[in-house]
Amino acid sequence: MIEHSETADIEQRRHRSMLAVQIGLAANILLAVLKAAVGVAGHSPALLADGINSTSDVAYGIVVSIFVKLSAKPADREHPYGHDQLESVAAVVVGAFVVTTAIAIFWHSVDTVYELLTAPPDNGGASIIALWIALFAILFKSGLTAWTYGISRKTGNSAVRALAQDHRNDIFASSAAAIGIFFGRLNYPWIDPLAGAVVSLIILHTGVDILRSATADLMDTLPGRELAEEIATALRDVYGVQEIEEVHAHRFGPYLVVNLTIGIDGALSVVEGDRIATEVEETLLAHIQFLRRVYVHYHPAALVNGAI
Repeated sequence: MIEHSETADIEQRRHRSMLAVQIGLAANILLAVLKAAVGVAGHSPALLADGINSTSDVAYGIVVSIFVKLSAKPADREHPYGHDQLESVAAVVVGAFVVTTAIAIFWHSVDTVYELLTAPPDNGGASIIALWIALFAILFKSGLTAWTYGISRKTGNSAVRALAQDHRNDIFASSAAAIGIFFGRLNYPWIDPLAGAVVSLIILHTGVDILRSATADLMDTLPGRELAEEIATALRDVYGVQEIEEVHAHRFGPYLVVNLTIGIDGALSVVEGDRIATEVEETLLAHIQFLRRVYVHYHPAALVNGAI
C-alpha cells in the first residue's frame, strides 16, 4: 500500500513538472509571435528584440521538455536510481540559454547606443499598441512566474525552478522594452538601451545562479550541514544509536540517497544491530522529504571513539 502511494506521488510530481514545462512552452510561443509581429508592424526595435528573446525561450523550452520527459523513465540495470538526474541536465540547458540571452541583450544595447550616437534618432517612436503588448507580457509573465515557482516548490524539480527563474527574467526584459517604448515616444531614445543593459546584468546573474545550482547537483555536492542536522534530529529517539559518525549523500534529480555510519553498543548481537539499522532506515525515509534510499553501516561505538 505504501509503495502504491509512493508511486502515485511520483507520477503526480512528474505530471505537474511536465505541465509546467508545456504551459511555459505554449506561453513563450504565443509571446514570441505576438512581440515579433507587433514589433515589426509597430516600428518598435525594443519589442522586436524582446520577441527574439521569447523565440530563444521556445527553442530551449523544447529541449527541456524532452529532458524532463526522459527523466521519467524507470530505473534499469545501467541506471539503478532512475533517470531523475536528467532534470539537472535540463536546468543546465536553461542556465546556458539564460546566460547567452543576457550577453545578446547587452551587446544589442551597446549596438543601439552606437547607432544613436552616429545617426539621428527617429523621433516618431513606436506605436502605442507596442507599449500595450509589452505591458501585457509583463502581467502575463508575472502570473506565470508565480505559478511555476509554486510547482517547483511542490515537486522539487530543478528544471522547473530554472524555468520559473527564466520567466522572472522575461518580466525584466519586457519591462525594459516597455520603458524604452514609453520614453522613445517622448523623444528620449537613449533610455531604451540603458534599461536593456541593466536588465542584461540581472539576467546574467540569474543564469550563473542556475548553472551553479544545477552543476552542484551533477557533481554530487553534499547537501551540507542542514541535512546532517535533520538526520541527527530524526534519529534522536531511535533506541540503540549512540553516535552518528559519517553522512554521505548523493543527489539524483530531486531525490537523495544517503550512506550513513552509526555507532552502537558492541555487545549487541548482529540480529539486534540489524534491527537498529532497519529502524534507522525506516525513520529517515519517513521524516526526510525526497529521500529515496538509505544504506546504514554500523559498528561498535567504542571503535568510533577510538577506544580498544
